[in-house]
Amino acid sequence: MKRLFLLLAINIFFIISAYTAPSLAAERVYLDITSPEARKIVFAIPPFQNSRNEALTDELGRTLAQTLALSLEFHGVIEAIPAKTPVGYGVDSWKAAGADYAAIGRYQNNGDDISIEVRLFDVSNGDMLIGKSYQGTMLLRDEMVFKFTDAVLKELTGKPGVATSQIGFVSQPADNQPKEIFITDILGRKMRQVTRHNYLVVSPRFSPDGNYLAYSSFHSGNQNLYLTDLRQNKTTQSLSRRKGMNLSPAWSPDGERLIVTLSFEGNPDLFMIDRRGEIIKQLTDKAGINVSATYSPDGKYIVFVSDRSKKPQLYLMELATGKTQRLTYEGIENAEPSWSPTENLIVYSSLRDGIYQICTINPFKDGSTTQLTTDQSHHESPAFSPDGNQVIFAKRDGRITKIYGIMKNGSNQRVLFSLPGSQTYPQWAVKNY
Repeated sequence: MKRLFLLLAINIFFIISAYTAPSLAAERVYLDITSPEARKIVFAIPPFQNSRNEALTDELGRTLAQTLALSLEFHGVIEAIPAKTPVGYGVDSWKAAGADYAAIGRYQNNGDDISIEVRLFDVSNGDMLIGKSYQGTMLLRDEMVFKFTDAVLKELTGKPGVATSQIGFVSQPADNQPKEIFITDILGRKMRQVTRHNYLVVSPRFSPDGNYLAYSSFHSGNQNLYLTDLRQNKTTQSLSRRKGMNLSPAWSPDGERLIVTLSFEGNPDLFMIDRRGEIIKQLTDKAGINVSATYSPDGKYIVFVSDRSKKPQLYLMELATGKTQRLTYEGIENAEPSWSPTENLIVYSSLRDGIYQICTINPFKDGSTTQLTTDQSHHESPAFSPDGNQVIFAKRDGRITKIYGIMKNGSNQRVLFSLPGSQTYPQWAVKNY
């Protein structure tokens, strides 16, 4: 079944046409969605019309509209007019509902196949901004809607959205069950189990292109490092089986190298390895326990965690020279850094007043930090979205842990998935396969 699904995905084709007023192209002004003061953009999304009978509103048309609304709202800056509020297909109706933009869809399905056409309108003047059409199998209708969502975000903000991205995490469905790695779409609808070791796995990390996943597993009796190809012919290979710790892989921006923690010489130190697991060079040498590296977008620096100052703190290293400096001084402990893929901003977990909170810091500025979370639950393992606008993290809800999302300015904190058991170690990646 998986092979069939992937073959269908390969055969899907998208017929894309975009409409932009030529006179406005050079003067394009994009919306700033990162400002804390920015209000949410209101969208009218009536049910998609059946091309064979536009007067008919059916379940599939409502489902497609709901998927579009959910994927747009996922970005934290868009609010869809509730489906229970009737919204028509004309400008007057959109204005009456208080919409800023309207997304109008049509579809035609024939057995296992479907074609979808969606257009984005500016309600203020009635102009159509973009129009997209997609064709494929019914199994891929969500992916078609997600592609339109990303196109809408690019039209409005200048950067594509993250609707077509994937989120990975470690899940334990119930107590005493093994922890395995799963991958899902942003709405948690299509779940895929990656590992089946029936044992503890930790620290999943996607390659920059989203095609590979590195992680550590204890199933062989040692904490070994593995690499799984997530594409059509899924294969898993050992990346490092050295004695002791083989942990916390961090991918270089070009995907050719990883920085990992190895302890085969006794002390847990950082090493740069290639994709075959061969050591290129050692980066730290017995200066405390050194873990959890994360690369800068240009590949010139890393931030990592070390307890060389007695408590875990963040350190910045210039890879060319090895020059290292301490970054964090606020918080009793600071750990689990993730470098934004789009700017010089680090998100990390910080122990403050007995609670792990999510904070950010610019590694090249004055050392001041911004605390994103304040509620009295532990917040751990933060990671940036591919567009750099959001952060996902694991939050303890009583006895269980769930995956949450939050905007990088600290707004719109919400639980992402309602899955059984606990989910930890979230990671975000693009999807190319």
